[in-house]
Amino acid sequence: MIGDVQGCLAPLQRLLDKVGFSASRDTVYLLGDLVNRGPDSLGVLRWAQAAGSSARCILGNHDLHLLAVAHGIRKAHRSDTLAPLLQAPDAPALLNWLRQQPLARLEHGWLMVHAGVLPQWSAEETVALSAEFTRAMGGPEHRNFLAVMYGNLPDTWHPDLRGDDRLRVVVNALTRLRFCSAQGRMEFETKDGSGDAPPGYMPWFDVPSRRTAGQPIAFGHWSTLRQPRRAQVLALDTGCVWGGCLSTAVLRPLQAGEAAHALEVVQVLCPQAQKPG
Repeated sequence: MIGDVQGCLAPLQRLLDKVGFSASRDTVYLLGDLVNRGPDSLGVLRWAQAAGSSARCILGNHDLHLLAVAHGIRKAHRSDTLAPLLQAPDAPALLNWLRQQPLARLEHGWLMVHAGVLPQWSAEETVALSAEFTRAMGGPEHRNFLAVMYGNLPDTWHPDLRGDDRLRVVVNALTRLRFCSAQGRMEFETKDGSGDAPPGYMPWFDVPSRRTAGQPIAFGHWSTLRQPRRAQVLALDTGCVWGGCLSTAVLRPLQAGEAAHALEVVQVLCPQAQKPG
């Protein structure tokens, strides 16, 4: 499982080499934000698509931003590095592949998301809600939802939500969430570490009654978050494009008598991390 790559193909390849990744034997899970801010988003998408079932991806907020920009719904930001991808001859095929990726996966005993999980959701419900989004994006009307995807409301989940409001809550939770209240009300303004929660809010994984308590969860998105001291909560965005490292958690095959996969976290420095200052 690999944290936010953000268009940094060379560090991704170095990391895979470091852990001895073999496409014929292993599976790599990319936890969202495959693209943007780094130098080679085009190369990352080409690699991931070509890898087939040996690379399984999750959509992050930057990936959805790319889709919105490609459809003319959002303007590119000044700091975006998406132009080479959008101008590539295979861009339509890559974007079509990207929009078919889910927001969550539950494999090898781990729930994998880009950002967070609301306290009302179980792991199975999280994956089911991801599947609702994937169906919407897979149809001919996917552009309609992209056009109304942005916005912070509703900021609380209710199972009776329908249509665009329902999908917007799902997208916001799984691709943007850092802090929420004990009742699951989401807060999107604060982007600092877990100790900087606004009054009445807490990191989503600290909600005492969350239904995924005890479920191993791996996520990215929160580059300013130091590794939570919580069993079964694994944060893998270590600021690859922001002067940090690209990180992977390697799940080794189960050995006789083991109840859970052995887990080893491996990192490589990104070029940005090696620049003075």
